[in-house]
Amino acid sequence: MPRALWMLVIGMMINVTGASFLWPLNTIYIHDYLGKSLAVAGLVLMANAAASVIGNLLGGVLFDKVGGYRSIMIGIVISLAGLLGLTLWHDWPFYLFFLIIIGFGSGIVFPSMYAMAGSVWPEGGRKSFNAIYLAQNIGVAVGAALGGIVASVSFNYIFLANFLMYVAFFFLALITYKGISIQPNIQTSVLQQSSRIKNKHAFTALLILCTGYLLCWVGYVQWQSTIATYTQQINITLTQYSILWTVNGAIIVLGQPLIKPIVKRFEENLKKQMIIGIVIFMISFAFTAYAGSFQGFLAAMIILTIGEMLIWPAVPTIANQLAPKGREGFYQGVVNSTATGGRMIGPFLGGVLVDFYGMSVLFIFLIFLLFAAIAVTLLYDRPMREEKKQLSVNG
Repeated sequence: MPRALWMLVIGMMINVTGASFLWPLNTIYIHDYLGKSLAVAGLVLMANAAASVIGNLLGGVLFDKVGGYRSIMIGIVISLAGLLGLTLWHDWPFYLFFLIIIGFGSGIVFPSMYAMAGSVWPEGGRKSFNAIYLAQNIGVAVGAALGGIVASVSFNYIFLANFLMYVAFFFLALITYKGISIQPNIQTSVLQQSSRIKNKHAFTALLILCTGYLLCWVGYVQWQSTIATYTQQINITLTQYSILWTVNGAIIVLGQPLIKPIVKRFEENLKKQMIIGIVIFMISFAFTAYAGSFQGFLAAMIILTIGEMLIWPAVPTIANQLAPKGREGFYQGVVNSTATGGRMIGPFLGGVLVDFYGMSVLFIFLIFLLFAAIAVTLLYDRPMREEKKQLSVNG
């Protein structure tokens, strides 16, 4: 793995470690400490995610226009401003205001990081994106573990820790990212097509793929919102809840040797890998619906994590394969904004369902949502394959 990719991996790990002090506890803080309803908490997270969607799209465009280093630094500076404000003022309504700024800034950073990773080691294929994905989950494991402990002492320290980690990320990017050179894009996938096919259908395929990705995220984000609050209601402690996310990150990192043969088997069929991952998501939510103790939620989280390991790295990899030359940043921006869109819609939608109908209805809804995600994922590359077949027939 090139040194430049290592720097991106370390930067992503620091970035996500800081963010993971706060994001698993956002709904709990808004609901339990600020005294707001689940629906209001969902609206706050929706506003944060909406700002991230805008940041994601802008970040992808900035990568293509001004390069990875400048776009990442712009995002970091904006995030630092929001984090400093949140550290000093985290009562209502300041909490909402600064979360929106943080969402916008961090939204700019993520697509640039992914696009840069794909560009500095194009021959690595999915390995580049898997490395960034692993870095994120090391950050989740460390940040969530420390966050639960720190929050049990004082929530004020959570905001400070997040800010200090981003300061470290700022200096790493400032010193090491400026000299990173971008290599030409090399496609290594079964999705290699003629330029005529790619230019005509690639973006349509991406949008169809991202629709299924969005539905998966709407379900996944319930663990950070409605399910997080539900665990508090059945007397699971903040520390235990944070442990669930630590286990999530630890399994993703330590389980790589176990999942590598499975991933290698589907190297030329990422669509099938995603379908299996979505089915595993469904099994996880079925477990969660009947979990009444920490052990039950732990089992459900382990199952969820296995599905996540199959779905999350596959989507940016496919996007990189679909992207025409010079549009890599924009395509990664669409992928990241889709994930953020799921994080935007999910908490509010889940909060409304739980407030009015209860947790059991939410879990039934999520299962149907994931069935829809399977149907969409099955169809995403159909226009490209039909066009290729037609060209073959016509010679």
